[in-house]
Amino acid sequence: MIIPRPHYLKKLIDCRHNGLIKIITGIRRCGKSFLLFQLYSSWLKENGIPEDHIIKIDLEDRRNKSLRDPDALLAFIDSKIGDDAMHYVMIDEVQLADEFEDVLNSYLKMPNVDVYATGSNAKFLSKDVITTFRGRSFEMKVYPLSFKEFFSASERKVEEAFDEYMIYGGMPQIVGFNSDELKSEYLKSLYTETYLRDIKERYQIKNDEDMDNLLDFLSSAIGSLTNPAKLANTFGSVKKDKVTRNTVCRYLDCICESFLAERAARYDVKGRKYLETPCKYYFTDIGLRNARLNFRQLEPSHIMENIIYNE
Repeated sequence: MIIPRPHYLKKLIDCRHNGLIKIITGIRRCGKSFLLFQLYSSWLKENGIPEDHIIKIDLEDRRNKSLRDPDALLAFIDSKIGDDAMHYVMIDEVQLADEFEDVLNSYLKMPNVDVYATGSNAKFLSKDVITTFRGRSFEMKVYPLSFKEFFSASERKVEEAFDEYMIYGGMPQIVGFNSDELKSEYLKSLYTETYLRDIKERYQIKNDEDMDNLLDFLSSAIGSLTNPAKLANTFGSVKKDKVTRNTVCRYLDCICESFLAERAARYDVKGRKYLETPCKYYFTDIGLRNARLNFRQLEPSHIMENIIYNE
């Protein structure tokens, strides 16, 4: 099933040939690869770009393992550039290549090469993009399906579709599942085996239990004002576990930098500035939040607030 994503497709179209590396980031399995390799590639071909001028490389594919070597990757791309016409280089999961920064930067000064790359796991987060490609890249963050996108792929009435969306969220793979059991098991597995593992590996989280407890607190408190000190106190009163405010701050940064949740700061209208604390945290996908809580605590008002924030 093809789910149109016109908002993101337009962004890619608008930033063509801008002399920058187009970096597409976002939580894993949110549809970045499909957007680039299917939707955008199809648009290019429909607008006269020959297929052999669209160079697609999926580094997550085992058959392309040799291309994770930077010199091999450069040589492969160079071999596909056969004339002076514009070529579109698309690399999926670019962080799997060694020294990928040098590979991408090598094509910046070539007038007939337009470079696009996706990255999602623990080795390729938003902060890394800013640091590595400062002034030489355009970052586009992709999110799971909005309700509008989700509904466009649904055969249900709007009320029924929204009820489903409030429980299982907008991860694109969900649309293809016919049973609630498959949806819930998929989200639970995705949360634990992919997102949590990425966070713990990247940041070398040694106390898994504290991170798990913090995620439980955040999941239960969407829409509520909170701050690190309050969360640290919760550890002491509820879990009888002494966790410092600094540790909580670090863990919150890990969660947000990994695209699993976002921080919404309060705005001081009189002072015309954002306040550091207290603030609210919202999950990038409400289905993942619900999966974390084993699909309990499905309060419509809190879930609705999270969905509205994401929209």
